[in-house]
Amino acid sequence: PRCPGRRAEAPRPRSRLGLARGPGPPRGRGPPRPVPGTAIQRHTGWHPAPGTPYRRERVLALRSSSSALYNNLTVLCPPARPPRAFGAVHGTTLSLLGPEGPPRQLPARGGGSALSTPLLTQAAWCELPARVLLVLTSQRGVQMYEADGSTLVFWHALDVPEHPAAHSVFARGISAAGERFICVGTSSGAVLVFDIPPKGTNVTLSEVLEQHRDPVTDIAAEQGQAPEGAGDLVTADDCGTLCLWSTGEEFTLLGKIPGSGCTCSSVTLWNGIVAAGYGNGQIRLWEAGTGQLRAQVSAHARWIYALDLAPLTGKLLSGAEDSFVHIWKLSRDPDTDDVEIQHCHAECVTDTQVCGARFCDPAGDTFAVTGYDLSEILCY
Repeated sequence: PRCPGRRAEAPRPRSRLGLARGPGPPRGRGPPRPVPGTAIQRHTGWHPAPGTPYRRERVLALRSSSSALYNNLTVLCPPARPPRAFGAVHGTTLSLLGPEGPPRQLPARGGGSALSTPLLTQAAWCELPARVLLVLTSQRGVQMYEADGSTLVFWHALDVPEHPAAHSVFARGISAAGERFICVGTSSGAVLVFDIPPKGTNVTLSEVLEQHRDPVTDIAAEQGQAPEGAGDLVTADDCGTLCLWSTGEEFTLLGKIPGSGCTCSSVTLWNGIVAAGYGNGQIRLWEAGTGQLRAQVSAHARWIYALDLAPLTGKLLSGAEDSFVHIWKLSRDPDTDDVEIQHCHAECVTDTQVCGARFCDPAGDTFAVTGYDLSEILCY
């Protein structure tokens, strides 16, 4: 279902699959100016900001096509080095691409037979100071592997009722948090907090956060420097509600931003700014400390599936059903502390419903994209 009350958008040239073919900037409009946060504005210009444009560098072949899931692309990026691995979910398996060797697949666990193998809902590498784990979520539970996917470290089964109700049971939304925690959302709205040891398999469920009343869609940790009093973790759900948390030995709820009934599919958190992508194609910027809406951008013509952020530069990457990937630049005015957003680049992935988009380095100079039913990862 789509969100009610969407504004009508000017028609774009359509391809044979009904997706937009090119950037198609509005006639007679010049390059967009930064959008100041104190006055909420609708940003519609698509001219790139001055600078070197991105170009397609290579195409990586997957063994299976990508499923239409939120944030369906994960990239393992060591600091100051090229990406080590890519992953995208297809049905019951995770397709993995490493730096060496052929593509391989990591199956979901928890089914009693081949016919009951659960569907995966997301996969993500979680980078903690002491170790890196590959985390998979499914209809049955949470799987944690060593970074290369070779060894299963931990399995957590979800509570599945004997006679399931109308709503399905699943886990979704993955993020590292603090020095030693990994957080995973669930369809009940609960967020599971796992305490990760520096090595070994003694992973424990240390806390369950119960503030959401709808299925969790995404979780993001602070990637910059959180201002005093602002949370360092944000969780989002199907109704658009955002919860802001302070992490530590105990997680503390600092504030809740009510939803408007429109799904928030993806969130990021940088220097106290929450960037949230919604089903109506909007990106909204919120103040993490106060919950104040600082800017609102009509970024895409259709449902946003993925957001990512480059922590060194504040670049924001968005991908959606409309076949477009956009890159934005977030900043704060040093004099007024206003939040500003500037459009930097638009890339059309022809005839593709984008479902995964990730930066491949901390500065945001490279990024990767995949789409529904696409057996490739496109690198720019």
